[in-house]
Amino acid sequence: MTDKIPRSIQDYLEQLRAALHGADPALIQDALYDAEEYLRSELHEHPEKSEEQILAAIATSYGAPEEVADAYRATETKVQAALHTPRPRKPRTAWGKFFGVLADPLAYSSLFYLLLALFTGIFYFTWVMVGTALSFGLSAIYIGIPLFLLFLASVRGLSLVEGRVVEGLLGVRMPRRPLHPGAPVKLFARIKEWLVDPRTWSSLFYMVLQLFLGIVYFTVVITWLAVALALIVSPLSHIWGDFIYINGPVVISWFLEPALIILGILLLIALLHAVRGIGHMHGHIAKSLLVRLAD
Repeated sequence: MTDKIPRSIQDYLEQLRAALHGADPALIQDALYDAEEYLRSELHEHPEKSEEQILAAIATSYGAPEEVADAYRATETKVQAALHTPRPRKPRTAWGKFFGVLADPLAYSSLFYLLLALFTGIFYFTWVMVGTALSFGLSAIYIGIPLFLLFLASVRGLSLVEGRVVEGLLGVRMPRRPLHPGAPVKLFARIKEWLVDPRTWSSLFYMVLQLFLGIVYFTVVITWLAVALALIVSPLSHIWGDFIYINGPVVISWFLEPALIILGILLLIALLHAVRGIGHMHGHIAKSLLVRLAD
């Protein structure tokens, strides 16, 4: 633990970031935002005191940076345990591992997310295209400049919302607070900070990418699901076979029906394995593009 006493809010935040070195970037973002919000609210309530005096008093209430970091690490462990449904005991046999996915809630939430991704992708892509076109199209009459800044702010807000959806459905830790604003600066300096922040542009890229990934996810899942369900209900060919002709009525032989049903069930279980793996991969893609990596 360092004995250096922070003399400003920015100094406190830098020490907190250093104390959280190695932690999840999403956790660091949340901790910095909470700390800065608390420190600035205390400074606002006591305008007669300097930042150094406020920080000296806060050291005994809110805690020193190292103490806050330890508290966040401990709380994160408890929160993660509370938020995630207990996973079933890991089977030891190959068959147990294969069928065990049926009891894993993450497989079903991942399936839902992959189907939802097409619709969120359409919305994000439309938002980016319309926002960009309007901003640059109206820049000649100066309306486009403030419109573009509002558009960037909306992208950062949407990235936070998408992160919450990703964490809730895919189980990958994402920020629960916005990126901490940092020390108060002039408007043009804040605009410059947004423009040079890689996270702004990576969030835009993610929203465009989401459409193409959503199309792939939706196509794969629906096709796979349709084939599996078709095999499971194949015995009904005795009912509809007289109405389907491919060089004659389509009727499946009775001795093939059990095999086709079993194959369909196995395909459904394999689909749950696949979507759980794809969901895990997508969660980390989202994290790499929507979360600023720790310095």
